[in-house]
Amino acid sequence: MNYFKFFEKFILKAIKRVAQDSEVFIDLAMHSFSVERPKDPKHGDISTNVAMILAKQFKMKPIDLAELIVPELVSSKYIVEANLAGPGFINIQISTKFWKERLRDILLINTKFGNSNIGSGRKINVEYVSANPTGPMHVGHGRGAVVGDVLSKVLEKSGFEVTKEYYINDAGNQVNILAHSVYFRYCELNGKSMGVIPEEYYQGSYLIDLAEELQKRDGNRWLDLTQEEWLPPIQGFAIKSMMQLISKDLNSLGVFPDVFRSEKEIIQTGMVDAVMSTLADQNLIYEGTLDPPKGRENQDWESNPQTLFLSTKYGDDIDRAIKKTDGSWTYFASDMAYHLDKYQRGFNRMINIWGFDHGGYVKRMTAAVSALTRGDAMLDVKLCQLVNLIRDGQQIKMSKRSGTFLTLGEVIREVGRDAFRFFMLTRKNDAPLDFDLTKVLEESKDNPVYYIQYSHARGKSVLRRASEIFDDSKLVPEMLAEVELDLLDDPLEINLIKIMASWPRVLEDTANSHEPHRIAYFLIDMASAFHNLWTKGARQAAQLRFISIENEELTMARLAMVQSYLIVVASALEVMGITPLNEMR
Repeated sequence: MNYFKFFEKFILKAIKRVAQDSEVFIDLAMHSFSVERPKDPKHGDISTNVAMILAKQFKMKPIDLAELIVPELVSSKYIVEANLAGPGFINIQISTKFWKERLRDILLINTKFGNSNIGSGRKINVEYVSANPTGPMHVGHGRGAVVGDVLSKVLEKSGFEVTKEYYINDAGNQVNILAHSVYFRYCELNGKSMGVIPEEYYQGSYLIDLAEELQKRDGNRWLDLTQEEWLPPIQGFAIKSMMQLISKDLNSLGVFPDVFRSEKEIIQTGMVDAVMSTLADQNLIYEGTLDPPKGRENQDWESNPQTLFLSTKYGDDIDRAIKKTDGSWTYFASDMAYHLDKYQRGFNRMINIWGFDHGGYVKRMTAAVSALTRGDAMLDVKLCQLVNLIRDGQQIKMSKRSGTFLTLGEVIREVGRDAFRFFMLTRKNDAPLDFDLTKVLEESKDNPVYYIQYSHARGKSVLRRASEIFDDSKLVPEMLAEVELDLLDDPLEINLIKIMASWPRVLEDTANSHEPHRIAYFLIDMASAFHNLWTKGARQAAQLRFISIENEELTMARLAMVQSYLIVVASALEVMGITPLNEMR
């Protein structure tokens, strides 16, 4: 249960009673007010601006309307106090009875606690990674993979029908360069003098590996053929081999796309022509020239007339070229075709996880989706900033073109899948992230993934100790849901319960904002509250220990709290694609 929505209903009922007493008619459907957590916990558990939003309808000052609402709120058995703040905010203190009932919810619903149906079964396409198949993936690709994968899991828990998709960029000039790079190394392996590898070719040692695979499969079959003869098959071989490597690295990260969509196939099926037809029907294409962009180069810019898309009609800064003077399509044209393809497959909600270097592409793409679907589809683009790899206090410099970089697969093998996934969400996606290869392996509270896993292991150790004292049948969640919880009254206990109870709201906010870092922040806060309670009981206040032989009733209440904690931690880690540890090794 999202308790913010629960109390929003209470506030609505209070408003209706005040309106009835004041003989005022209001259409509540026309007014949206907030129910949020105050910045300072001393001000209460929730705060609402309802009096400020509706004051005009009541023809009253917000503070005067708030004074009428407060008595209606405190009549609830779950609200112990409501106070006025500022120009008309109402701060509300929720009863401990309400919080303890949330423990019963957690124990009975188990890991489905927090699930909702805000998606109502609607289809949504989440496209992420989509790295060019020209080399192994790096940690930046890994960040996008984790962001997209965790967001997909959140949306699934929120009632959406999610398709996770990888777009294979296999039709651009970069795959031609890849084929030439492989062929260069292939010729070298077969004793053909090639000189110095051209600077524009890819340089990494993985190309030698590809050439060796090709040599093993085909011998010297391609040596004496013309470029027209060897280029298509070697390009196909290289793309297939790189996609196998990419898939292997994604799988090692726990990422399994549902669909791999080929750019080349989309072009071959005539989807770009369908884009032109759709735009022409709406008078959204014309022949014209573009002014050169200010301060930067654009490979699609030509001073000669081109076929342009009227993207400024949909909020873009300038109109965009979709066909060049020589008759070839721009990259943007094939990207438009891909998004029309998504729409024709039934997706009118799309999320793209892109690298930050694609930031200038967002407006034109959202404009294209609006135009191609006549406003029926919505595209949200999330940009992932760079990941800086740190080792021994020094940043590791990397370049795919020069071949000097740590691959994603190498990093995962060094630090582990779970640690990598968690650290990729310790910053919001649009903020740069320093990934310290030393810190991620530390066993300290400064390492958040260790800190959280340690809290789960501690909770499990409490239950193992309890099973030595009590019958196991008493310790299952369903039985613990029946125990008396009134003895849980320490502020640290109530604080932990409040955080656990906010899990449904965290999931819903994440699903609405498309910001999965909120899950990591939630876990860090909750683990901190658990460790604080553990430490106080172990070192400062014996009466707060989870197991008290002399007081079985209190012990069972605390075991219910610990079991609830383990359920919520496991649920949140599952969303993050991380396996909770029962013991620290």
